[in-house]
Amino acid sequence: MIRLENISVEYRLKAERVQALRNVNLEITEGSFDAIMGASGSGKTTLIQLIAGLLTPTAGNVVVSGQNLRELNDRAISEFRNRTIGFVFQFFNLPSYYTALENVALPLVFAGVGESERRARARQLLGEFGLEARMHHKPDQLSGGEAQRVAIARALIGNPKVILADEPTGNLDRETGTHVLELLQRVSRERGVTVLLVTHDEKAATFAQRIILIEKGELA
Repeated sequence: MIRLENISVEYRLKAERVQALRNVNLEITEGSFDAIMGASGSGKTTLIQLIAGLLTPTAGNVVVSGQNLRELNDRAISEFRNRTIGFVFQFFNLPSYYTALENVALPLVFAGVGESERRARARQLLGEFGLEARMHHKPDQLSGGEAQRVAIARALIGNPKVILADEPTGNLDRETGTHVLELLQRVSRERGVTVLLVTHDEKAATFAQRIILIEKGELA
């Protein structure tokens, strides 16, 4: 599903040249659940930005679902991202003025899906995640675990092939975080979605099938 070929990323920070990634080669299979671990500044965020098409490498190729992202212009990259990638964030990123149902349906607005179909698909996902009674609540009326389940439903609404989960349990207590990780496991296993979990938490990483460790821009 994902292949990184001799990837390097460099940028300048004032007078200093910083190498965020160097000569990274990595393959991630379809439907797998992998955790990316590393200290702050190790290159984890740079790695997922590359996979999402948010960043272009200084050298090397990023191939996702058979598509070399270097070959895409800005518009094609946006279309690729909307079609292929779902995002889950530490702080949920749910607009406060939308209900849970509206938040989940939101990506389908940009995909040009009609309102009745958007709402039906969002309602179905929220039902699968045990949130039937919360779908008309706004984010500040939800618990942290409920908000993160809404965020995962939103990430899945467009049937992506890859979910990038950036510290999804970092704002949750241990028990609630465990429920979220179990849900991501189920999404990967039952839906065949490739899940990449970025985490500092060793216990969270054990939910993955494989741990990818990055140290100072290189795979350890």
